[in-house]
Amino acid sequence: MTNTKPKILCVGVYLADQKNSARHIANILSRSKAVSIEQRWIAISRTGAPSDLRGTVSAVREYTPRCVLINQLLYGFENYDWVIITDDDIEMAEGFADALIGVANYADFALLQPARTHDSYISHDFVAQFKGLVARRTRFIEIGPLVAMRRDAARLILPFADNAEMGWGFDYIWPRRVEKAGMRVGIIDAVPIAHRIREPVSGYNFENAKGEMRRLLAANAHYSPREAFKILEIFA
Repeated sequence: MTNTKPKILCVGVYLADQKNSARHIANILSRSKAVSIEQRWIAISRTGAPSDLRGTVSAVREYTPRCVLINQLLYGFENYDWVIITDDDIEMAEGFADALIGVANYADFALLQPARTHDSYISHDFVAQFKGLVARRTRFIEIGPLVAMRRDAARLILPFADNAEMGWGFDYIWPRRVEKAGMRVGIIDAVPIAHRIREPVSGYNFENAKGEMRRLLAANAHYSPREAFKILEIFA
């Protein structure tokens, strides 16, 4: 019998010498039933802490920009039905990937993120979970802590540009590029994640990331916040 499960490539970077949930994420994803997931991880360990998480491709000791490391894991991404990029400090429910892709297919989202639970660190109130909704079609998605893209969208936006570091700004660039190609963007409320283990911007320089965002937005067509933070359609 032919395996017809959607093939997913999940890539991530984890801080091996800091508190993280990478093992939790890897275990939940490995138990997916409706989708087939290959995981690739890179460990960052300045202290030489163990990096024995299953799926770890390599480990680095020196600071290396997130986007540079993610690019190293994306080889052959065009051969997968979906690509998921995840951070190492989120929590998710059992069956997360099965449910996420199921809703994505139902809503016909090519680029998406799960909503954040209300006890999470939240940078944009717009991404907080709307309880009672299944999903929202929008023009904004965060590129972290977790973003998912269908193969046709991934081919438009990956790999990261050579000069990308943390990727701030792609939140406004990617949705415009994907929507201009006739595809849909959204936030999935029925399959949220919790982001409460480490405070955002605790592992990198805020001013550098903000400067990168200004540079990326100046060089690429993008939505303004006024254009981006809109709910275009709801799924209840």
